[in-house]
Amino acid sequence: MTFTQLDPLSIGNEAAHALHVHIEDDGYSFAWKSDSGCYETLLPTLPGTALEVKPTVWHEEKEAEMLPGLPEDAIPGNSVMINASLADKLTLYWGELSHCATHMPDSVIAHCAKDIESIAAIATYTDGSTAPQQVDWDMSTVDFTKPGDYVVHGVLHGNRYRFPLTHGTGDPVIVPWAGKYYLLFTNDKMNDVEFYAREADSPEELFAPGIENHLILPYDELKGHIQTFWAPEFHIVGGEPYIFFAISGKIWGPQCHVMHLRHGGSFIDQESWEEPKRLVRADGSPLAASGITLDMTVIKAGGHTYAVWSYRNGFNDSFDTGSMLYIAALNEDRPWMLASEPRLLSRPTLSWENTEGTINNEGPHSFVTEDCVYLSYSGGAANSYTYAVGLLTANPQDDLSNPANWHKSLTPVLHYQSVAGEYGPGHNSFFRDDLGNLWIAFHGEVSYESRERCAGIRRVHFDVDGRPRFNLSANRDVNLALRNVSIHVTVK
Repeated sequence: MTFTQLDPLSIGNEAAHALHVHIEDDGYSFAWKSDSGCYETLLPTLPGTALEVKPTVWHEEKEAEMLPGLPEDAIPGNSVMINASLADKLTLYWGELSHCATHMPDSVIAHCAKDIESIAAIATYTDGSTAPQQVDWDMSTVDFTKPGDYVVHGVLHGNRYRFPLTHGTGDPVIVPWAGKYYLLFTNDKMNDVEFYAREADSPEELFAPGIENHLILPYDELKGHIQTFWAPEFHIVGGEPYIFFAISGKIWGPQCHVMHLRHGGSFIDQESWEEPKRLVRADGSPLAASGITLDMTVIKAGGHTYAVWSYRNGFNDSFDTGSMLYIAALNEDRPWMLASEPRLLSRPTLSWENTEGTINNEGPHSFVTEDCVYLSYSGGAANSYTYAVGLLTANPQDDLSNPANWHKSLTPVLHYQSVAGEYGPGHNSFFRDDLGNLWIAFHGEVSYESRERCAGIRRVHFDVDGRPRFNLSANRDVNLALRNVSIHVTVK
């Protein structure tokens, strides 16, 4: 299901006090009130249709006909009447999904513990979609040295990440690389100065009590590494490991930079990282002649590599452009250089992208499936509960540097009403675990009033239409009442 934004439909110079729309077999039936009277019209189609307005008589029976089943004392307003089939589809499209059934094979033949550990449960959700769920098996009842039949019990592992995972960490990025997992973030507790990384054997261990933060890019006045150490992201470009980020010197003005990990170097050793280079265009000129650049990410699709970043000019003055997303092909041999001219991909023209005086498109990050590139980004007030995540999509075989090949969703896919207790979710990233599950990491706040950014993680679920859902809370991902499973094991 997709939505298309059409041009405004004029119904005259007067404001409509109540506009009711019926979707009929032969078009769209409109009826409305204004200061000068009541009117109605029938349109066979919406785009490019001339509006022939006919005066009509508005009475209680007319309102009841347009709005059947209204609760007593309800005050009619603007409405659109749709049939039950479409209503059911919209309920599934916009509604919350939840785990409603768990399925397991009845029996399995096992020779060792690994044969059981590899068995996953299949969770079914309220729209009919399914997803494999890791099971924590208790094999204490099984003797693999003695052939026989056993019953093994287990518990669905589920989402063990409980928001907030951290405090004072913005723009979290989780990186599986070289057999380890790493966490990168903007360090709010250090006033966004210096970059640190965590290392662990699993994503969960990155948030264990007492885990060490390793300094990988220090404050350095001589090198101009002074302020706005923002949004570090790890990417493999041309087979080599890099971190992309923004930084400022003495004069405030973050600009995109990248640094390379030396061959054989350690991710958590600052001496293993080469000197950062500022991103430039293909001709060597600055990424932007004026304004700020930040939040660069990398997309690999269709055999090509692209960079997407946020650009803003006229910061906080009357000519402020707001932050906008730009895209270009990236030079794989020299990933501090673009390989094509930057082109405007998205600017904040939607209402949810413009709140509390913030005009915002920033924090892009992507994941790619066989048939779609998903590029998330954030809009709204970056330090408020109105921060939210939007989505752009494209065909991976198309030229992604051409903005015409992208589709922008009109509504956010993650916001403060998506999951209870999480406010202003945004500036997210994606990663896959050892089992291939896709996860979204993001920062948010714990209340409407809080301005402390905290990290959160949840599984990305693909619904019955194949659409990614980013709002599947832990308790809806795995229903506690459906966690316990068992299987009959035959040891041979």
